[in-house]
Amino acid sequence: MNEKKLRSKSGHDRVSNTIIYIVLILMSIIWLFPFVGLVLQSFRSYATEYGGMVAYFVPKEFSLDNYTWLLTDSGSSFPRWYLNTLIIAIFVAIINTVMIVAVAYALSRSRFAGRTFLMQLWLILGMFPGFLTMICLYFLLKQMGLTQAGAIPGLILVSCASSGMGYYVCKGYFDTIPKALDEAARIDGASNARIMFTIIMPLTKPIIIYTALTAFMAPWCDYVMASYVAFGYSDSYNVAVALTRWVWTNDYQGYYTRFCAGGVLVAIPVTILFMCLQKYYVEGVTGGAVKG
Repeated sequence: MNEKKLRSKSGHDRVSNTIIYIVLILMSIIWLFPFVGLVLQSFRSYATEYGGMVAYFVPKEFSLDNYTWLLTDSGSSFPRWYLNTLIIAIFVAIINTVMIVAVAYALSRSRFAGRTFLMQLWLILGMFPGFLTMICLYFLLKQMGLTQAGAIPGLILVSCASSGMGYYVCKGYFDTIPKALDEAARIDGASNARIMFTIIMPLTKPIIIYTALTAFMAPWCDYVMASYVAFGYSDSYNVAVALTRWVWTNDYQGYYTRFCAGGVLVAIPVTILFMCLQKYYVEGVTGGAVKG
């Protein structure tokens, strides 16, 4: 009787697993289809297949013309836009990570007057979308000369200005580290700075990498604020703004495949980062979700 139940349960599990795998495969196909299409269109030559006006999905003749034009043609300006995006993303990632880690460490390991009020206030302020202040930010940046020609430092400033308010996940990870380590180090005469850099930091590598990745991704994919601050000055565009301007041109068919090639080049650094640091990213998310 028990053997029949086990066989029945085993058969039921196989059927359930099969259905789950089929659903997951279908979801993966639907999710990956636009990305596969983007890559395939980027290898299509405008000269031989007339841009986007074709009735087939896979190119009849693969070509690197679009990538060659993006990286070598003087009329594309793509390397400059790519460099602008990279500069903004790197500076924002470094500054935001330092500020968030410092604020999270102070709120997690220290007790001072107004600590709870600050945490609650920042949490409430973080619920309001940033674009509500776009007009005010634009005029402030314009008065300081940080728009259009100065859009790159302006975007870095805007992205880093309130970064400390994103402390919550990082603080949750710090809260999981026993405070007995801090107390033992203080008994040995270690200062707060030494405790942070020699004891706590090596134990918090996952959350630091998670913070850096999320900080890097925000300006890398930013379009709204970047188009607003750099409006009308193409030398200060990031990749997202520049590629969108291409789609808006009258020569849509000519720039469509180049747009796809640019999208592929934009996705490469982020994909490599996530593939190399995926383990730390997951640990940072799960560890930071613990409430201290």
